[in-house]
Amino acid sequence: MNLILESSKGMARKAKNKNYFTQETEDAIVLYNNTVCPNLKSKIYEEKIHYPFFKLTQNIIHTFKFYHTEVENLEHLQHEIIVFLLSKIHLFNPDNGAKAYSYFGTIVKRWCILYNDKNYKKKVSKVSTDELLKDDTHSYTLDSDPSKDKLSEFLDQYVEYVSFNIYDLFPKEFDAKIADAILELFRKRDQIDIFNKKALYIYIHEMIPEAKTPKITKIAGSLYDIFKKHYLFYLENGYTKF
Repeated sequence: MNLILESSKGMARKAKNKNYFTQETEDAIVLYNNTVCPNLKSKIYEEKIHYPFFKLTQNIIHTFKFYHTEVENLEHLQHEIIVFLLSKIHLFNPDNGAKAYSYFGTIVKRWCILYNDKNYKKKVSKVSTDELLKDDTHSYTLDSDPSKDKLSEFLDQYVEYVSFNIYDLFPKEFDAKIADAILELFRKRDQIDIFNKKALYIYIHEMIPEAKTPKITKIAGSLYDIFKKHYLFYLENGYTKF
């Protein structure tokens, strides 16, 4: 652990090298795993392995935009990943045909995906409805021009996505029917004068008289969860994952 921290301090002094993970790195990892002497292992790691691991984690974080973290400084995140790599380094066997660069790169990506998804879900769960629907330049109403704000632009894509995948998202036919009725309100939002919770239930009951209020509430909640997750991503990245 201390070795990693000390090695990280020297990153600013390290000369930039585009080919940071070379054959020399590959050989050093094999040598590291075959070395018994702790002092020699530390020397091999510090001189030949730490910088390639540092650059590997850095490049993957920025290339795939794994920015949903619990740390302010991404180097702290890199430190966590490198500690994990060291716990797995002994498992690398070149006889299996894989290059160390590919092997450890896959480990880093898998670690980051799990970490990123976990923190993204935490972030989504903490965002309030008011904060989520807040727009820098427009206040949103159902009768607003759909071309005028980000929320309306997103809603068009959201409604299309859920409509196309409605039986995957709501496998029960009656649930899908209620979901589609709620979506119909958004499809016709420029024609509706009032939009509040009471009005929503009235509209749904008119379209599906047999739908009970608890069921409507449950389906509306599921639709909102889908909306919230994708809209936050859209605001942060400028595009959807639909």
